[in-house]
Amino acid sequence: VESLGGSRYFLTFIDDASRKVWVYFLNTKDQVFEYFKEFHVMVERETGMKLKCLRSDNGGEYTSKEFDAYCRTYGIRHEKSVPRTPQHNGVSERMNRTIMEHVRSMMNMAKLPKPFWGEAVKTACYLINRSPSVQLNFEVLERIWTGKDPTYSHLRVFGCVAYAHVSKELRKKLDARSIPCIFIGYGDEEFGYRFWDPREKKVIRSRDVFQENLTIEDIEKPKMFQKSNVGAQVSNEAPKLFRRNNEDDVPEEDEETEESAEQGEQQPISPEQGEPQPILPDTNVGSSSQMILPTRRSERGHIPSKRYSSSEYLLLTEDGEPESFQEAISHKDKEKWMAAMQEELDSLQKNQTYEIVKLPEGKRALKNKWVFKLKKDANGQVVKHKARLVVKGFQQKKGIDFDEIFAPVVKMTSIRVILGLVASMNLELEQMDVKTAFLHGDLNEEIYMQQPEGFEISSENLVCKLSKSLYGLKQAPRQWNKTFYSCMKSQGYKKTTAD
Repeated sequence: VESLGGSRYFLTFIDDASRKVWVYFLNTKDQVFEYFKEFHVMVERETGMKLKCLRSDNGGEYTSKEFDAYCRTYGIRHEKSVPRTPQHNGVSERMNRTIMEHVRSMMNMAKLPKPFWGEAVKTACYLINRSPSVQLNFEVLERIWTGKDPTYSHLRVFGCVAYAHVSKELRKKLDARSIPCIFIGYGDEEFGYRFWDPREKKVIRSRDVFQENLTIEDIEKPKMFQKSNVGAQVSNEAPKLFRRNNEDDVPEEDEETEESAEQGEQQPISPEQGEPQPILPDTNVGSSSQMILPTRRSERGHIPSKRYSSSEYLLLTEDGEPESFQEAISHKDKEKWMAAMQEELDSLQKNQTYEIVKLPEGKRALKNKWVFKLKKDANGQVVKHKARLVVKGFQQKKGIDFDEIFAPVVKMTSIRVILGLVASMNLELEQMDVKTAFLHGDLNEEIYMQQPEGFEISSENLVCKLSKSLYGLKQAPRQWNKTFYSCMKSQGYKKTTAD
């Protein structure tokens, strides 16, 4: 399927350091060399640095003599991947996949036909460059490349309806001052937008009003106008738009021609037979016809929600639960919170959860935190001050502090079966709760934790070596499940097949 501009391929170049992506559209693959030369000049002018290495697949468009000669002339090292080995081009392979995922979602949401795939690809790359990257610690690609923060206030929903202004020179006195268009992307800079004019069937640039809750289907609908006591044949002059296709709205990929870590090319789009058909026939309008117009976003003024003052927020926290150890010892119920923490430590020592040892060389100790909770009765009266020591499990590293963390839970199927048996056989049903359940799981890994805040023994090298699970550890649920399963199995119980 050809794009609106007549292209059948797209070519991507990716900077390996910033992951920024540039896209070019091709009619034939032999245009790759010309676009590479254009890209080469552009990036060197923009950065003031030299292009040193280009990595691509082993396609014929990259192995020509003129391509190799150009790289040798400018001192560019050209690395070609082994055929049918996409893992050598990991960055480019993943970027091409990400682009196509964006394209499919955008075109499906906007309900646009396949020829718009080129505009969707260009917009997807534009948005990717302004998005944070997980591989780069959530840094924005454009910020890494330019050193400046990109703006986002100009971003709009792809495929939404916009009304482009018609200048006085192009309209008559009674003509509409704006025409409905479809937003299909951004200009070369952030000062303009690209629109599809369904009446003239061309791409225009403008900067006008959007209606992001409307799509192309909303302006496809014929508009019928009532004329009293007249029944006449009226020719509907609404723009002829393409019929929506239910198939994938994007070109498919060819694994053997995808690009590499620094530079990638998307695959050819298979042309389809036949032309899009107009979907708006002439309409016979009678006196009973009614006007059908698309809904529009309300322009009613927004009333901001009430902002509470600092003194009002203090009412929520006064006499509440401390957020840290320092708040607990500064609280008016300091003695009760200290007693709650001591009770928690006594419980841990009785359970032999940890022992005080010297931190071995090369090992690190996880941090911990006190969590405070007020236990209240049905009337809202405080009946107990509760403190719990938890490990900051987010500091754990997979393969060092834990391996598996999955822990099964009972399914609703099993619960329904038990309840059904109890009801049908007139049995008694009891429910139990295991106090501090996670503290009963044995640990397989060697894990060290800093001493509880406020209860440290005077030594910098002394830490807690955990022998049993503690709340906050990633493997705590799994270890408790193992202990519970072993106990129930020793009593002759069997696990249900559903669980």
